Amino acid sequence: MFTVGKDTFIDCSATNGNAVIFEDNEETGYFYAVDQNNELNILDALHIYNVSDVVDKNKPSNIKIIWTDNFTKAILSINNYYHAIFDFKEHAGYCRNAFPNSKSNWTRVKDRLLTDELIMELLKR
Repeated sequence: MFTVGKDTFIDCSATNGNAVIFEDNEETGYFYAVDQNNELNILDALHIYNVSDVVDKNKPSNIKIIWTDNFTKAILSINNYYHAIFDFKEHAGYCRNAFPNSKSNWTRVKDRLLTDELIMELLKR
């Protein structure tokens, strides 16, 4: 559980070395793919929300980071809604607002918009 707008830092590593971080810095929420072998070097970043835009920010929220069985995809779920996915095998990150454009050499996709259809497709791979 966490509260939107409260300083929050949640890291989650898979057994194969893939790692992600969720951070709320009291202004924005971001989801990061990180290289934990290089002092948590950020591979890619996905914007999740602006605190000022969240309607029910004073209510505690349920946050989960879910890994696929093969630990190649990490899904950010807040209140049982998928906000973002990192696909480590394909070097791709997707979120609901497709922001920001990636400036990282790690990222191989240009279209970063996460849709329900894309979620279904990604989880079948």
